[in-house]
Amino acid sequence: MRYDWDFGAVLAQAPLLLDGLIGTLRIAAAAIGLGVALGLVLALMRLSPRWLLRWPAAAFVEFYRNTPAIVHFFWFYFAMPVVLDVSLDAFLAATLALATQSAAFYAEVFRGGIRSLGPGQWEAGRALGMTDGQAMRRIILPQAMTRMVAPFLERSFELLKTTSLASTLAYGELLFRATQVNSATFRPLETYTVLAGMYVLLLFLFSSAAGFAERRMTAFR
Repeated sequence: MRYDWDFGAVLAQAPLLLDGLIGTLRIAAAAIGLGVALGLVLALMRLSPRWLLRWPAAAFVEFYRNTPAIVHFFWFYFAMPVVLDVSLDAFLAATLALATQSAAFYAEVFRGGIRSLGPGQWEAGRALGMTDGQAMRRIILPQAMTRMVAPFLERSFELLKTTSLASTLAYGELLFRATQVNSATFRPLETYTVLAGMYVLLLFLFSSAAGFAERRMTAFR
């Protein structure tokens, strides 16, 4: 059986696919920003000598590391509005699902980077009259950041791919728009081939930018 490829109908829907690409970038940027902030808080809690801070943070990290991402999407979109009597649209629910899951992984990246520095760095800060908080901001974190670059970028790379799960909530990201294009054109092979190409290009550009950033930061070590 010979199949006649025809990308014309799919390419005619380029504006719809471009809208999906913008949706993917929006949700990825929001989730990374929120995930990084929450991840840093969790990392500091896990490093705290107080068990009231350390144990809840550890439980949060383990929960998210051991449950599928799609479960979090469904929970925030379908269950959370019922439990808390709030209204969440698809974008907000997907962002919260991605951000909280990624925060668990970012927390481990931050914790590993901070713990990789020896006690001498803390002692140097105290010798200069700094509190532990000041030493963390001025000495520990700046040095730890250069050691976190590779795992941090890898996690962000995975988050960008996971945005495709937002299509299960009918959020207008790239996969959801491609499904709409397929329904309109009845050209699944062409539609999902173009979709795959767009993901490859997007992730290649992200990977190239990430590699450049990693090399730049490594140069300052």
